[in-house]
Amino acid sequence: QVWLVESGGDLVQPGGSLRLSCASSKRSGVYITAMGWYRRAPGKQRELVATITDDGDTNYADSVKDRFIISRDNADTVFLQLNSLKPEDTAIYYCHATDPFGYDYWGQGTQVTVSS
Repeated sequence: QVWLVESGGDLVQPGGSLRLSCASSKRSGVYITAMGWYRRAPGKQRELVATITDDGDTNYADSVKDRFIISRDNADTVFLQLNSLKPEDTAIYYCHATDPFGYDYWGQGTQVTVSS
């Protein structure tokens, strides 16, 4: 079992930056492989933002490439640095993790609003 808690969402002006964090806690013996961030904008389906494996390999949605940076520490905390934010980045951002058995774990989400 894995629990994920996001933080860092806020209201920011276009062109601004934010840093999201997702802290994980897990039962003894549980191993997390990939972690990532997804988002759901108003009226839209949830979409992948960025992922990072336990080897540090990263993957980004085309819409955020060169603006967002995903990183991960040894405690399985995953971060998302959001730069050059646009109004279309407004969404609830969800943290995601998987284990070697393919189970999916989700956080509750953190709201990011980009508006002047």
